[in-house]
Amino acid sequence: MQIRSILLYILIVFGLSFQVNSQILEPVKWESKIEKLNDTQYKVILQANIEKGWYIYSQHQQSEDSFAPTTFFDFTNKENNYTLIGKTSEPSVPPVFDNIFEEDVVKFKETAVFEQLITTINQDLRQIDVYVEYQTCDDSKCIPGDFTFNISLDGTEIVREVVELDERSKELSKALDLDIKGWNKFEKTVIKEKSNFSIFLLGFLGGLIALLTPCVFPMIPLTVSFFTKSANDPKKGLFNSILYGFFIFLIYALLSIPFHVLDSLDPGILNNISTNVTLNIIFFIIFIVFAFSFFGYFELTLPQSWSAAMDSKANKIGGIIGVFFMALTLAIVSFSCTGPILGTLLGSSLTADGGAMQLTMGMSGFGLALALPFSLFAMFPKWLNSLPKSGGWLNTVKVVLGFIELALALKFLSNADLVEHWGLLKREVFIGSWILIGVGLILYLFGKIKFPHDGPLQKLGKGRVATGILVIAFVIYLIPGLTNSEYANLKWLSGFPPPMFYSLYEKSSECPMDLNCNKDLDAGLAQAKAENKPVLLDFTGWACVNCRKMEEQVWSTTEVYDMLKDNYVIISLYVDDKKELVEDEQFQYLRSNGTVKDIETIGDKWATLQTINFENNSQPYYVLLDHNMQLLNTTNAYESDADAYYDWLKTGLENFKKSD
Repeated sequence: MQIRSILLYILIVFGLSFQVNSQILEPVKWESKIEKLNDTQYKVILQANIEKGWYIYSQHQQSEDSFAPTTFFDFTNKENNYTLIGKTSEPSVPPVFDNIFEEDVVKFKETAVFEQLITTINQDLRQIDVYVEYQTCDDSKCIPGDFTFNISLDGTEIVREVVELDERSKELSKALDLDIKGWNKFEKTVIKEKSNFSIFLLGFLGGLIALLTPCVFPMIPLTVSFFTKSANDPKKGLFNSILYGFFIFLIYALLSIPFHVLDSLDPGILNNISTNVTLNIIFFIIFIVFAFSFFGYFELTLPQSWSAAMDSKANKIGGIIGVFFMALTLAIVSFSCTGPILGTLLGSSLTADGGAMQLTMGMSGFGLALALPFSLFAMFPKWLNSLPKSGGWLNTVKVVLGFIELALALKFLSNADLVEHWGLLKREVFIGSWILIGVGLILYLFGKIKFPHDGPLQKLGKGRVATGILVIAFVIYLIPGLTNSEYANLKWLSGFPPPMFYSLYEKSSECPMDLNCNKDLDAGLAQAKAENKPVLLDFTGWACVNCRKMEEQVWSTTEVYDMLKDNYVIISLYVDDKKELVEDEQFQYLRSNGTVKDIETIGDKWATLQTINFENNSQPYYVLLDHNMQLLNTTNAYESDADAYYDWLKTGLENFKKSD
């Protein structure tokens, strides 16, 4: 349980605002029975029936440091009505290598039977309750699960815990089922995962930037010279240098493994994590700390004892293992420069669909970029002469990164502000803050302001001037975003600033592109009937980057905008809205697996409605409906092609007119 909690904490700290496109899976079905051995002793038998290709894991793994999950049984016995005899037994199977956790683990497939002997103390006891918590994995993902058994001692009937909802909860739960019709006419949209190549390139770019920092750059010639000159055999020195680069790559790739454990969670949980106000404020503070570290006011370092221990092991052990510890030493001592970049990479990769796999690709790209110079310069030692000398320019790179971290920090504060509707960072305030950060960076690049580690600036180098010109161009691009004009839509930055309707200026509506929309389902349906128009059901989120891209890059095109304005009633349902429902509208929803979800906020309600009716919890997610809840076209998701999106809307409108 502690390991699970730690992994969840790690996911929260680094996961940030990522979204998932998941099917609702339940690969494990549980059943139970009980055997009476004598008047006081019973054998409780719990059986997991596991779908082909899936596994559940042992209660005990090979080592305490294992990343693999464990199955946990809790025999609820608060009143001490019985005692457990020994431990819960499980199938005896040999450990096998697991591709997800890359270690030997004990896991079960198809069927797993767990048994526990009990002795009753209370002779009037008629039922025992057992709670099981487990994870089930296939070869690419893991899903956590839990189940509660209510086992009768006088029979073999399997009784699930019955949760009795009050009448109001039953009525409001029933209202969430829209009874969507027409699935036989249109296939459900299968949302494709984004290419991992783009996140790999992002990681590779982050690694290249990390190379140009004072923690890493000076290490290149020193390390290459050590390998090429310390070995008696030049070929061995070359081999060790290449191996050193490989281990650097491997270390960063392996850092993503814990995230695979929790990559596939129950519907809605990941969205709740990403839009959690407290977490976003924590991330805001962390990135501010990163920024001031890069500015040179203090150093973020891992304990020096770690690097000393790794360096000592490398010297003592030698050989291939020694090279590995040398690579690990580099990763530790360079943390003050690579840590903030990795934090940004983690956030950027996990915001996209694909979760942990894309994180692995991003970390692999980062590690590859760091590793390549050590191997390439070992192959071609003469290239070392072409490297620029270490100097003040390395600190300049760090300071520039500090300004970037400062700008990124505002994104997390903006997420919290949006979902809580505080109004602190309206769109113009956010853009204005970025402009001020940009101006500060320009002043630094041209030598008008300095930071603690900056030496005297003798002259402006070409790099500083070129970077300064780029920043000036970017600041100029931002300026129209402060206005209430047609140029205020900064399409290149869609998803980063708050939406255009979250503005200091008075808008005709609080809807994307000033379109006429509703944020309440019943009001929107009533409007659609009154105006005899089809409905565009828009499942969106305040902190949803792709939602903003769709609105500001696709909905803003002339054809799509006119189609939406003239022919559709838009109902925008924000699944991450943390505004509490009025008390009379709060209720409990009983899931199909017997657990209860408290519907307390607007976002809870719309997220549950989406999951119930469309078995999907991704955003953006679009549905075209007539007034009778009949589908007018396939459902749709993120579609960057405006022409294709227009054709989709046009087809839906034509089908509406035919059915009218």
